[in-house]
Amino acid sequence: MQDYDASFMRRAIELAKGGEGKTNPNPLVGAVIVKDGKIIGEGFHHKYGELHAEREALADCARRGNDASGADIYVTLEPCCHFGKQPPCTHAIAESGIKRVFVGSRDPNPLVHGKGNEYLREQGIQVQEDFLREECDVLNPIFFHYISTKTPYVALKYAMTLDGKIATKSGKSKWITGEESREFVQKLRNRYAGIMCGSGTILADDPMLNCRIPGGTNPLRIICDSKLRIPLESQIVKTAAQIPTLIACVKPDGEKKARLEAAGAEVLELNDDGKNHIDLKQLMEILGERKIDSVLIEGGGELNYSALESGIVQHIFAFCAPKIFGGTAKSPVAGSGIDSPSEAFTFSLSAIHQFRNDILLEYDK
Repeated sequence: MQDYDASFMRRAIELAKGGEGKTNPNPLVGAVIVKDGKIIGEGFHHKYGELHAEREALADCARRGNDASGADIYVTLEPCCHFGKQPPCTHAIAESGIKRVFVGSRDPNPLVHGKGNEYLREQGIQVQEDFLREECDVLNPIFFHYISTKTPYVALKYAMTLDGKIATKSGKSKWITGEESREFVQKLRNRYAGIMCGSGTILADDPMLNCRIPGGTNPLRIICDSKLRIPLESQIVKTAAQIPTLIACVKPDGEKKARLEAAGAEVLELNDDGKNHIDLKQLMEILGERKIDSVLIEGGGELNYSALESGIVQHIFAFCAPKIFGGTAKSPVAGSGIDSPSEAFTFSLSAIHQFRNDILLEYDK
């Protein structure tokens, strides 16, 4: 029966991915209801504030004219048992007559952790915990970090050549990687609630930093610009009224700040970290308070080093393209550097992907 049950949980995992970019700061969750060996209802959490996966699956069951009593439900995350934007899913499961619940991940939220499963058992429902837990956990590193720390899950993304360059000696960087790699980056932009870069990247590349997936969600654009160097004619400023944009600075010039705000951007004054840079830890705390659960850094070497030095990075996406630039061109991480190999910023390899001729290496903190 284990393989039989696993197929339904894997279906729930695939369904959960349908909420990418729309559920933040809630988790990605999928649910499948099975009776007499057949799926009679399924669903996933579509959008923050809307029905959770279990209630979506039950609604789907009703639309199909099916009765869930005596059925099994496979859900990728422990069902919630508290009132929030939606009522408890545990109540809906119990009221439906479902007799057995397979639960993948455990919910670290103190309001739910262990309590959802306990409530179901008190209602006479069989609960199997940790079913395909590792596969289910892969869905929600962002949620697990955010709900536990109240600060965003931060991923650092960069593309480099075989000799570790992110641009040519003249500063040109389009394009290092191939089209398939760049499509994957668009999926990341859809998944993360915020995208961050430094003023140097704005000055060098004038990026848009938007999500170009049809129907995708634009992340909050966060520009680390301690001296407000961002040009008023940049694409970021020109589109600030259409795409949420936050410019973080230190002691801003009043006139420049007013003009940026008139264009639609928010200018946020932060502390200096002691090295003439923005205090990134303070920035993360503020973003967390605003329910920004994740940030994708697409900056240059200076911002990348500052992020690593401040300890805010949980994950790295390192693309390596089959090209060599040579010379003294920029590398992915700049800054002052370290004195000894023992002082290195260390991560653990978590995944390797191939996009045609490009390689993507993923690392976890």
